This record gives sequence, structure tokens and C-alpha cells, in this order.
Amino acid sequence: MSVRKLKPITPGQRFRVVNGFDAITTDKPEKSLLVPNKRSGGRNNRGKMTMRYIGGGHKKKYRIIDFKRDKNGVPAKVDSIQYDPNRTAFIALLHYVDGEKRYIIAQNGLKVGQTVVSGEGATPDIGNTMLLSQIPLGTTISCIELRPGQGAVIARSAGSFAQLMARDGKYATVKMPSGETRLILLTCKATIGVVSNSDHQLLVSGKAGRTRWLGRRPRTRPVVMNPVDHPMGGGEGKSSGGHPRSRNGIPAKGFKTRSKTKASNKYIIERRKK
Repeated sequence: MSVRKLKPITPGQRFRVVNGFDAITTDKPEKSLLVPNKRSGGRNNRGKMTMRYIGGGHKKKYRIIDFKRDKNGVPAKVDSIQYDPNRTAFIALLHYVDGEKRYIIAQNGLKVGQTVVSGEGATPDIGNTMLLSQIPLGTTISCIELRPGQGAVIARSAGSFAQLMARDGKYATVKMPSGETRLILLTCKATIGVVSNSDHQLLVSGKAGRTRWLGRRPRTRPVVMNPVDHPMGGGEGKSSGGHPRSRNGIPAKGFKTRSKTKASNKYIIERRKK
């Protein structure tokens, strides 16, 4: 993983930091795993805008990712590491011995030609998917299920990982990317290793136009709105805008919004650091 700082030959490139794409081995996606990805522009089925600051952006197709890793015991060879415009992490194309092809989230250190396997009998090597009951304690893991058979939902973005801390009864204690310590059923699966493209956080877009290419429209600050549009709007000149709060009036700093009776509270051992 590496990043490149561009030479300032234009104003937009003066501060631009781009990905080196050292890990990428091909720029041609697997056609059988592509599906159309229609843009909504933030509108619902009646054409009404329900999400602000969404619109435009480059056309892109969705890559079907295998988050479940349910081909248990079937070895697969890593054919290529590819860029995915729909996520921050890189993806790997697997060729299974039975002829099937699937995309998975690539882990740091996953190489072309490497063999990966999931399920019972898998070894704790990078890219292999195992049950939490079989992974050695202290192992760095990613792409973790929260319910058995659900598919990976935790630690899927670039550079993210969790750590398997302990096992007790039918639960494993996992330290999450946020710092939260949580119980997860031992029958859930996780992949060994850290998610690829860990240098993603170092990238600098360099200009506002690149954010538009990603499909994000300019965001209006609440302080400059009118009172009818936001609780922090209005006032003469540069008013402070009052206490920080959302458009619906919910305070933004220090106000707890999590329910005290939420069902998953009993699985959280230690909350994330403030």
C-alpha cells in the first residue's frame, strides 16, 4: 500500500494525494459479477427528495460481493485484486476449484495465486474464513458476522479490523474497530486479517469537483440557513447559531440517543471511548 503526492501543475493538484494502487493487478472487472447500479439522486419512489446533498457522480456498476463465504471446504485461488468504486476496500476475485467465480473483500497481504478456504478445517491464514469458535485468541479479524449465516457486517471498510479477545460459553468477546468490546455468538464467521487499502485515510481529494464525481453535492452549513430551514438558522450577520443541534432539534454534542432498554445492550461489555 502506498500513496502518491502529485506535482502542483494545476491548483486542483497542489494538495492532491492519490492512491498508488500497488496492490491492484487488473482494471477489467469480471462481467458475470456486475449488475446495474441506478442512482436515486436522493429521491424516493414518488420523486420527492428525502436525502439532501446527493446527486450527479460518475456512472458505476455494482460488484456482487460474497459476504457470507458459505462455500465451506471448497478451496479457491485468488485470480486478481481489483478496485471497487462502491467501497473503500479493494476486492479479490476468487476462482473456486468447481469453476465458480466470486468476489470477496480483500485483506492486506492477500496475493494473486494464493489459496483461500472457508468453514471447518480452514487454517488461520490471511483471507481464510472461520467460525469464531475455531479462531485462535488474539487473532486480528475482519468481515465479521453479527448473526450466524447473515454475512459480514462488521469491519468491512478499508484498513478496519477487530480482535478476538476471549471465549466464554457460547459467546466470543471481540474488540470492535470503534473500541467497543462486545459479545458475538461463536457460530458466527470472521475472516483472518486486516481489510486492504489501509492508506485510504491519507488520501486528499484536492478540489471540490472530485467530491462531485463521487456523487456528493455541496452541503449547506446550518448557521447560514433561515430560521424556517434549521434551528440554528437566522440572526443578523455572523450569528453563532445557538447550541449545535440537528435539523429535527436533537442536540449534537453529548446528548445520548441510544435507548436504555435496547435489546443488544446486554451484549456490550464496554462502550466505545468518547
